[in-house]
Amino acid sequence: MSDSTKTIIVVDDEPDIVFALTLMLGDAGYHVVAVSQGDDLIQLLRSEKAPDLILLDMLLAGRDGREIVRDLKADPSIRSIPVLMISAHPRAAQEAANAGADGFLAKPFDLETLVAKVAALLR
Repeated sequence: MSDSTKTIIVVDDEPDIVFALTLMLGDAGYHVVAVSQGDDLIQLLRSEKAPDLILLDMLLAGRDGREIVRDLKADPSIRSIPVLMISAHPRAAQEAANAGADGFLAKPFDLETLVAKVAALLR
């Protein structure tokens, strides 16, 4: 893996979504690390080099994605990491913005939209 490869952490509790996102983002040239719970994300952020972007599902089992993004943005050491929230919930875009997410993508989404949104947040 070269230094230019950007790392994205995918947080979703649906294995099919994790698989699809890992495949799509991997094909687009990103290094993808997937976790299924918000608590796993927090542990990963403490133990690993900070990712370049976090792709976070809004409705997770256990800790809600909105709660997680508020915690991330409240922490000065990681608040600069862009968070792209994803959800199938119809009013989710406004809720994601209110929670402090840097971007939002409605499910279902296509590869081009996903990669464009990720690339924009990584600029």
